[in-house]
Amino acid sequence: MSFPTSPEAIEAPWLGAVLGQPGKLKGFTSTKVGTGQMCDSYRLTLDWAEGVDAPATAIAKCPSHDEASRNIAKLTGTYVKEVSWYRHLADASGVPAPRCHYCDIADDEIDFILILSDLAPAQPGDQLAGLGLARLIPCIEAAAKLHAHLWNDAGLANMSWLSRDNGDLIRALFPQLYLGFRERYSARLAPEVLDLGAGLVAKLDAFLTREPAARTMVHGDLRIDNILFAPDGDACWLVDWQTLGRGSGAADLAYLVGTSIADPSERAAADRPAFDHWIAALTAAGVAPDTEALWTDYRVGALSGYFMAVFASMSVERTTRGDEMFAVMAERPARQALMLGSLELL
Repeated sequence: MSFPTSPEAIEAPWLGAVLGQPGKLKGFTSTKVGTGQMCDSYRLTLDWAEGVDAPATAIAKCPSHDEASRNIAKLTGTYVKEVSWYRHLADASGVPAPRCHYCDIADDEIDFILILSDLAPAQPGDQLAGLGLARLIPCIEAAAKLHAHLWNDAGLANMSWLSRDNGDLIRALFPQLYLGFRERYSARLAPEVLDLGAGLVAKLDAFLTREPAARTMVHGDLRIDNILFAPDGDACWLVDWQTLGRGSGAADLAYLVGTSIADPSERAAADRPAFDHWIAALTAAGVAPDTEALWTDYRVGALSGYFMAVFASMSVERTTRGDEMFAVMAERPARQALMLGSLELL
């Protein structure tokens, strides 16, 4: 490989050139940041030569130190998707996201590196604490920009890395992962929340093969842990593009609302206003959405947060915070899906 895949392997001359200042970076230090469990992220504090006008920090994303996380990343094309987002789509999309200074990935689809702009003092949302609808408005508008960019674009099907079909893998793994999930969280989650998973296993093929009202580019893991917020909360940036795919924008939105709002009654009252705000943003971007068909997609899409919680929790490195995060990721959208009658629509 012609590129490093960890801070220890990064050399100052290479990094300085990548950041547009060849020969001017004297050195750097690295500190692990974020709570992502699929890869490792570091803040690089940069020691520039005197008088150089350059950022004081940058972010490096590298393969996970955990073998299980690396294996599932290869199986699902996770690292390929994020590198390809920055390489092919980010600039033209208009979506608020970090600037990418460098990206590359090896043929093994595991060894990769991203050098990104550091958006500090912006901070990621706190999945455990959650956010109310008012604070989610910038996120909904950012999501609408993403979805509008290639709305029903036939070219999406030609991006093999984006439309990679993992259906057979999911059909083989999900039922067993659900059994492990149910056992792990039997004392943490209510019976009706756990039972929703059994219903999803029973209707898994219908869930995976359902054709949405519109297909577009979707983030796939649109939750506030994967969004950076400006200190005043008026702006946000979407990050962690490892689950990028071709699917239902309405499901992406349902995932955001369902995983974010902690209070069940507040979330129940937020579903339709959030959806209507998204429809208005799509319309302003030049899309002519079929509102009622997309509302059905939203209702079905409420299952996607629960699905991700089961699949991810049993596939990546286990941590104390991760256990509670995945419990919350299952519990909130499960309540949402039960209220919206999501399983009955399959």
